[in-house]
Amino acid sequence: MHEVDVETTHRGRLFDVEVLTWTDSSGRQVRREVVRHPGAVLAVPLLSGDRVVMIRNYRIAVDERLLELPAGALRPGEDPQRAAARELEEETGYRPGRVRRLGEFYTSPGFADERMWAFVAEDLELVGQRLEPGEQIEVQIVEWADVGAMIDDGRIRDGKTIAGLLMWQRQRRDGTA
Repeated sequence: MHEVDVETTHRGRLFDVEVLTWTDSSGRQVRREVVRHPGAVLAVPLLSGDRVVMIRNYRIAVDERLLELPAGALRPGEDPQRAAARELEEETGYRPGRVRRLGEFYTSPGFADERMWAFVAEDLELVGQRLEPGEQIEVQIVEWADVGAMIDDGRIRDGKTIAGLLMWQRQRRDGTA
């Protein structure tokens, strides 16, 4: 472990940015910018007939409407499983009857500490979307049989979505779902 100097250069609503400075084993000073994030969740919402509820979501950072799984940031002290159910209902309008953990991963550990918890959501009941100001989200139902081709041809390009879908695919294949 290195002794690290930490300077917070940005405090935001969703995340902070810190500049970390330390001396490496060769005696060189190293500086890195790190995004500090409260963590996030994603849901793989399953409908009967082997269908997945996805969203088409405008992302200003890339100026595109991406096909994604519903996801969002954790609120302070919020349980990830409850957060996944909340985000699913807000973004898609579906309330899950059952939410099960798939796993977790770091989204971009080269510059951020964001950890994402992934869940599968089943027994869905349509109750209506509750979008936040600025959200432009359309619900899209996707046949599970089409998911692989959609990743391969670039219709699905969001990393967290690809990770969540592949986690679910593995559990289905291995019979652990």
